[in-house]
Amino acid sequence: MTKIVRVGVTFPPELLAELDEIIDDIGYESRSKAIQDAVSLFVTEQKVLHKQEGKKAGVLVMVYDHDVKGLEDELVDSQHHHRGIINSVLHVHLSDKECLEAVAVKGNAKDIQKLAQELATRKGVKQVRSTIVSA
Repeated sequence: MTKIVRVGVTFPPELLAELDEIIDDIGYESRSKAIQDAVSLFVTEQKVLHKQEGKKAGVLVMVYDHDVKGLEDELVDSQHHHRGIINSVLHVHLSDKECLEAVAVKGNAKDIQKLAQELATRKGVKQVRSTIVSA
């Protein structure tokens, strides 16, 4: 039998409500199982992203809260810092608070990984998804 470790996690109330709704819709046996699956997917995606090597191309799709003070400036600074691998950026207003950006990239896989990590770890960035292909 696998040993289980109990951890505490905090959620914004609206995210927890959305999670519970999806858990009910899908029919998960518990919130813990759904969170385990989500973390497992995250770990798998990160492993795949970090195993990429050589010249690659792709798109980083990011959703963020533009009301977070200073975030948009930080995102623009990151994009300017990585201008050698960024080919284009598409900005979409999703709501009064949320924006989506699709960042087209081409270059060394390690540089793309660094940019994706830099964007994902900013306060106010809700998610970053990467689709990377061979260049």
